[in-house]
Amino acid sequence: MSRASIAEVSALIADLATFRWDRTSAGYAELMDRKADLLERIATHTPGDDETAEVARLARGRADALKTPN
Repeated sequence: MSRASIAEVSALIADLATFRWDRTSAGYAELMDRKADLLERIATHTPGDDETAEVARLARGRADALKTPN
């Protein structure tokens, strides 16, 4: 798993600002999935940091909850 780059984090923050009022769109769910992915990658590269791992776990749970069943 590759490290999250500053450019990826910056792009996510910019995209989140665009979608901050539209929490029901598929675009928002996609952004939350990207956010969870970045946080998981950060947690992977900071072993032993339980708080970071917990934040990543919670973000993944929220992102998965936004996915619609096929």
